[in-house]
Amino acid sequence: MLLKDKHAFITGSASGIGREIAEVFAREGAKVVIADLNKEAADKTAAEFKAKGAQALGVAVDVTSEEQVDQAVKAATDAFGPVDILVSNAGIQIVHPVEEFSFSDWKKMLAIHLDGAFLTTRAALKSMYASGRGGSVIYMGSVHSKEASVLKAPYVTAKHGLIGLCKTVAKEGAKHNVRANVICPGFVRTPLVDKQIPEQAKTLGISEDDVIKKVMLKETVDGEFTTTDDVAQVALMFASFPTNALTGQSLVVSHGWFMQ
Repeated sequence: MLLKDKHAFITGSASGIGREIAEVFAREGAKVVIADLNKEAADKTAAEFKAKGAQALGVAVDVTSEEQVDQAVKAATDAFGPVDILVSNAGIQIVHPVEEFSFSDWKKMLAIHLDGAFLTTRAALKSMYASGRGGSVIYMGSVHSKEASVLKAPYVTAKHGLIGLCKTVAKEGAKHNVRANVICPGFVRTPLVDKQIPEQAKTLGISEDDVIKKVMLKETVDGEFTTTDDVAQVALMFASFPTNALTGQSLVVSHGWFMQ
């Protein structure tokens, strides 16, 4: 098992990509904390994992709240010991042209994606540094960490910002044997993406099928969505990599949508 007895704290993990990562980590022996805004869903997911023999804990957390993040990480460390792996995955999407974006929605997007990443990183790093065991910080970026699309100004801004945070954490964490990396998926068919399809169809004046084929998957090599397992396998690689050779990096997982 690649992650035997490691403690993984994963935000936004009651559903979607976060849940898939938690499930893959649990199969590899990790003790997983399902940290989610929806406490009921977090507890349900943790119970399902425990029924399969995994060690799992559900905790409620609003990643934009300093107090809630610190409390959630404390609850996690009380249960499973120091954090070894942080996956900062919680996120939302709101789509509008820049001139129609409300300032409140702009601030909400940046708070969840960037403030949330900062607050969970700070709490996890304190645990990792104190333990002396090192660790892995994984940020959920996007192809939009490298590229831009219309209607997504705050999302693109935030996802670009995660790369800067990652590089700083990688440099500061190296002496503590803490690595930091960013996963940059293409479009993954999750509820977050499903919600965007009719919204973009309405805004762009095209059909939902055209949103999928001519907007979301237009630049892929095969017209396929990235899967949650595709992303989870990359997360497993970052989490289990044994040295600081792989740190400060961002890896695109997008069926060739963006190539470096």
